[in-house]
Amino acid sequence: MGAALLGGMLKAEVVEASQCVATTRTGASAAALAKRFGILATAGGNREAAAAADIVILAVKPVNVSKVIREIRDVLRPDQILISLAAMLPLAVLEAEAGVPMAVFRAMPNIPVILEEGAIGLSHNAVATRAQREMVESIFRAVGVVAWVDDEQMDAVTALSGSGPAYVYIFIEAMIAAGLKMGLSRDISTRLAEQTVLGAAKHVRDSGLHPAILRDQVITPGGVTIAAIHELERHGLRSMLISAIEAATQHSRNKTRAMLDSLETPQP
Repeated sequence: MGAALLGGMLKAEVVEASQCVATTRTGASAAALAKRFGILATAGGNREAAAAADIVILAVKPVNVSKVIREIRDVLRPDQILISLAAMLPLAVLEAEAGVPMAVFRAMPNIPVILEEGAIGLSHNAVATRAQREMVESIFRAVGVVAWVDDEQMDAVTALSGSGPAYVYIFIEAMIAAGLKMGLSRDISTRLAEQTVLGAAKHVRDSGLHPAILRDQVITPGGVTIAAIHELERHGLRSMLISAIEAATQHSRNKTRAMLDSLETPQP
C-alpha cells in the first residue's frame, strides 16, 4: 500500500522523488524501492527519516503502528503531519502515541490504489488546519477518490470500501464459474465478467444515476434479466451484502473500542 501511494504521488507530481524518503525492514526491499521510484530508501532509519520530514506516513500493519510511533516519537514536531494507513486505529490512539500536539490523519485506502482507482476514506484531528487537509487530500487524490468522514465512521468505511474489493472479487469469481457451467471457456468467461463489472461501475460513476435506475434500464418485461434478478432476490443477495458490511463494521468497531479501552486503562 505504501509503494502504491508513493507511486501515485510521484506520477501526479504531488511530490518530487528528491523529496521522498522510504524506510523498510530489509535492505532488499529498500533497494527495490530506490530502483523503482528513484528515491532514497533505507532499511530501518525510521527515526532519521521522520526527523527530516514534513509529512510522516505510516504504511504499516495496525499491530506495528504503536511500535513505529514510539520509535520516532522524540523527533516528531507540532508543525509536521502524521498520516496512518492502518485500519481500526482511532485518532485518539494515534494522538496519544505521538504525544505531540500535531495534525494527525487516518486514511483507509483499498487495494485498487495500485491502479490509481482506489477509494479512500479520510479523517483528521482537531489540530489539522485547512491547508494541511488540502495537502493530505491532494496526496490521496493521486491514487483514487477521496471521501472525508468523521473518525467514528471510519469503521464503516473499512467495511464498505476497505474490504469491498474482496466482495467484488467473489462476485466476479461466481460469474466466471457460471459461465463455465453454461459452456463458455474460462478465457471468455473471465473477460466478459471482469469487463461487465468494470463497465457497470463506470456507468454508475459517470452517469450520476442511482443504480436502481440503471438496473431498470437493463430489464425488459418477461426477459432474461428479470428472471435472473428474481433468483438473486429470492436467495437474498442484497440482504447478504448489507449484513456482511454490517458485520464487518461491527467487528472493526469492537477492535477500535478495545484499543480505546486499553488507552483509558492505567498501565501498572
